[in-house]
Amino acid sequence: MNNDLSNYRKSYESKALLESDLPENPLELFQKWFYEADKNFPEIETNAMTLSTIGLDGFPKGRVVLLKKYTYEGFIFYTNYTSEKGKAILRNNQVCLSFFWHGAEQQIIIKGKAEKIADNLSDGYFESRPRGSQLGALVSDQSEVIESREFIEAKLKALESEFEGKEIPRPQYWGGFIVKPVEIEFWQGRPNRLHDRIRYQLQNDFNWKIERLSP
Repeated sequence: MNNDLSNYRKSYESKALLESDLPENPLELFQKWFYEADKNFPEIETNAMTLSTIGLDGFPKGRVVLLKKYTYEGFIFYTNYTSEKGKAILRNNQVCLSFFWHGAEQQIIIKGKAEKIADNLSDGYFESRPRGSQLGALVSDQSEVIESREFIEAKLKALESEFEGKEIPRPQYWGGFIVKPVEIEFWQGRPNRLHDRIRYQLQNDFNWKIERLSP
């Protein structure tokens, strides 16, 4: 197999990212970009982001997860704490999140430290999930080897029967992480590969250092 992709080209020409347009806090720029992408490109999952961790085997690994909430404090997503990514975060909580919105020609890369959120917050979100998603959290020993698709479907049927007409409790091994950012980079595609790259680095609890990076 030999597929040469060297002629794949796209010229980025939709917008610019200028210092005169930058807020002091990067979360405000994130919110602006997020709302614009969500409004202008409804066909995409705007909250889909790549979460990168350092695994227990020492290798980095990225996978797409869904952002469920963001505040000035950080970015929240939910997962199985005993999954591969959950174990990786609990071993090394320095992670990276990245968003790429192709239509907007924009990318955001976030470095931060992940922490478990409070149990009552995980409880509240779990209760808001569709019943099928709640059962799915109970069915899946995420990242573990299983013998077949039929095995997991049989397990789901058994749980549907067990919890028929009952409330489904949040399993203690499932909940949220918040990624508290220490660095956020905004990338705006520009012509001739001379892209705009603006980096915010946290200096203390309130102040961010803003720098332009060479493309």
